[in-house]
Amino acid sequence: MDRVPVRYRIITLSLLTVAALYFLLPVYWLVVSATKSTGDLFGTFGFWFSDPRPFQRLGEMLSYDDGIFLRWTLNSLLYAGGGAVAATLLSAAAGYALAKFAFRGRETVFNIVLAGVLLPHTVLALPLYLLFSELGLVNTYWAVLVPSMVSPFGVYLCRIYATAAVPDSLLEAARIDGAGEGRIFRVLALRMMSPALVTVFLFQFVHIWNSFFLPLVMLSDSSLYPIQLGLTGWQGYADRQPELYQYTVGGAFLSVVPLMLLIGALQRYWRTGLTEGSVKA
Repeated sequence: MDRVPVRYRIITLSLLTVAALYFLLPVYWLVVSATKSTGDLFGTFGFWFSDPRPFQRLGEMLSYDDGIFLRWTLNSLLYAGGGAVAATLLSAAAGYALAKFAFRGRETVFNIVLAGVLLPHTVLALPLYLLFSELGLVNTYWAVLVPSMVSPFGVYLCRIYATAAVPDSLLEAARIDGAGEGRIFRVLALRMMSPALVTVFLFQFVHIWNSFFLPLVMLSDSSLYPIQLGLTGWQGYADRQPELYQYTVGGAFLSVVPLMLLIGALQRYWRTGLTEGSVKA
């Protein structure tokens, strides 16, 4: 195999370095700014520390207003974790059924799912509010959790992946051995679809974690807020309470930590799926 010319390797490395800096510099700025006082945020160099006790500011932020930020964090974990798990399981079941069972109207159902992928989430906020208002669920955890359990993109991805990764011959062999459809789905299909399920879970978790408009419409009690909505509220009061500028920056930094940990912990499933696919090919 011919070696890649040095100049192409240098160009590739340079482009990757620029891309890495583009994505990592904002995170580094958050780390530095989270350690500063409100005055230092606007009066010192933005990319270096200025406080000899850097993490004292984070402690003040966590204890502000009886630790409301910790409550928002737990709410976000509930919304994002519960919604992502439910959406992943529902997407897996729906995608598997659309891929492996022939029934009348299957393509119509799939086309409706595709339409859901293309529909902006903000368009659904007002109809959802009116519906949940009639049910008496506005300003409750369910008002955010239930809509988060639906992922048209997840159904689409699971159908495409199940079609390619779950062989019909294996399903037929399991049926001949006496396995029921539920057991086949749990034992065989879910395991073979694991890279797609991890992808759906991560996409849905990040989407719910960063969601702002739906909680804004559905919730009025600040104790039910997720992190993003709570930080926006702090920023709105920062003109009257300047320390909220610093608390907002510190909260923004802490809000990205769970996402980084989650992606770092689950990325090995992507690598495993890709490796298995290359071996099968």
